[in-house]
Amino acid sequence: MSTTQIEDRFVRQAQLVPQARLASLDVTVVGVGAVGRQVAVQLASLGVRRLRLVDFDAVDASNVTTQGYARGDVGRRKVDACRDAVLAIDPEVNVDAVHDRWRPAIPLGDAAFCCVDSIDARAAIWRGGGSLVDFWADGRMRGETLRVLTAFDATSREHYAAALFPQHEAQAGACTARSTIYAASMTAGLMLSQFVRWLRGQPVDADLSLNLLASELSVPTLLAKEATIVG
Repeated sequence: MSTTQIEDRFVRQAQLVPQARLASLDVTVVGVGAVGRQVAVQLASLGVRRLRLVDFDAVDASNVTTQGYARGDVGRRKVDACRDAVLAIDPEVNVDAVHDRWRPAIPLGDAAFCCVDSIDARAAIWRGGGSLVDFWADGRMRGETLRVLTAFDATSREHYAAALFPQHEAQAGACTARSTIYAASMTAGLMLSQFVRWLRGQPVDADLSLNLLASELSVPTLLAKEATIVG
């Protein structure tokens, strides 16, 4: 791809996304299911140059309707199918597809998107290295209730750690047990919008919730009591 073609590709977002800063980052997506796959392809569209995908699972039939995978992906490793989707957008992205559960030996880079489906898994990743990245985003989804938490400074990191309530306090079942492609896409979009704010040096919401059914957006202050409406 020529330099002119790259410039043409980004021309409509040039005033919104700081391309030079984005291009210098090493970014990781942990969990490429409903939310994570959407995050990965949106990052590729934004212009990320180095992307690490981490997931141990394979694509099943239900993932075609809820996660955006193609019918021909059924049975494939999710990281491989997701990598191919990223490279279809931009073949020059350096993609590292890690077929495994996340463990401390796997680097998280400069920015990490946590898209796993349990509080215990989130807590393990956060304590194993997530708390050290420059930008952290955690997307949670249950049905049509979405929650996005970000950590990027001392105050937001403390707030995020408090949001890692014990697994038994979460609603029963995995976060994505009831999901739709539009809810996953919106959760990913909210995560990416906070990421781009951070890239621009603008204020970032450390915690926001969106209830699609009630058409309610909530952005509590960092001193507010933690809610556990989304697992």
